[in-house]
Amino acid sequence: MKTKQTSHEFKVGDNAVHLSHGVGIVRGIEEREFGQGLKQRFYILEIQDNGAPKKVFVPIGTSGQRLRPIIKMKEVEEVYRILRKRDGSDLDYQTWNRRYREYMEKIHTGKVQEIAEVLRALFLLKHDKELSFGERKLLDQAKTLLVKELSLAQNILEADVERELEAIFGT
Repeated sequence: MKTKQTSHEFKVGDNAVHLSHGVGIVRGIEEREFGQGLKQRFYILEIQDNGAPKKVFVPIGTSGQRLRPIIKMKEVEEVYRILRKRDGSDLDYQTWNRRYREYMEKIHTGKVQEIAEVLRALFLLKHDKELSFGERKLLDQAKTLLVKELSLAQNILEADVERELEAIFGT
């Protein structure tokens, strides 16, 4: 069953999660003209990636498909419940490249619960065997996405979230 995406109105200064790029700040709203007088309004999202910030233009009419607000405390608690689960995943017994594809799909949904499942599965797998290079990159990507969003949602430092993850996974 598909869930209906609801559109959210963002204001300049709001934090938001872009489903492909991660957490960012709405730095502006701009209207641009294309071709035969076609006009489109965009959110200008600044993504803090390792290094210089990057700008992402998100069309306002379709922003509900690509942009969502930061999670609420209820969802934060759900994420921590997912991370604390210790049951294995069916994906653990697949080849690394099949696991990699499935994990990438989950990360690209932008759903924080799915990203948490990927992080948990990779941390648990890491305790049993060495991760492939691609899996290590996915672990880092999932961890970065979760740390940024959980720190904003809880209004705490990213370092505090990292310590919480270390306590959960014993790293």
